[in-house]
Amino acid sequence: MKNNEKTRFLAQSAMICALYTVLTYAAASLNLAYGPVQFRFSEALTVLPAFTPAAVPGLALGCFLSNLLSPLGIVDWVFGTCATLLAALGTRMLSGVQVRGIPVLAPLPPVVLNALIVGLEVSCLSEAGAFSWGNFSPAAFGAGALSVGLGELVVCTLLGYPLMIALVKTRIAEKALG
Repeated sequence: MKNNEKTRFLAQSAMICALYTVLTYAAASLNLAYGPVQFRFSEALTVLPAFTPAAVPGLALGCFLSNLLSPLGIVDWVFGTCATLLAALGTRMLSGVQVRGIPVLAPLPPVVLNALIVGLEVSCLSEAGAFSWGNFSPAAFGAGALSVGLGELVVCTLLGYPLMIALVKTRIAEKALG
């Protein structure tokens, strides 16, 4: 990578990180960012790895910084960040599956991985906030995975798809203008 490419990568990553963090804090102010029912507006950005590799570290760091305020504590720092990092890598890998230039499968990894990983996290937390496999129950996991997954699906569909369409249209317009 040349210096200007490295600078662009770092700048994009930092902007995505900052935007993810601010949008998560906005959702937190409405009690929508943490816990078993989540509608983080920032999760719309999880489609960005389909457009730029800089989104992968940007989203992961943004999630980590956002989860510093999570009432679930260090458990959310680890599990939430891992879910976002794995989802970003999955989205990047699926970016080639396109319909009319739109990476239609981009929201799939964030929905599935957050449902599974954050659903597991929520189902294994004790009332004291400690993670314990002893707290795991299939019913609690199913309920957690379903609620987190549905919230993720709503955000990625209602906000993520329009974002992707806007990005594709912008790229087409930039190419047309030369």
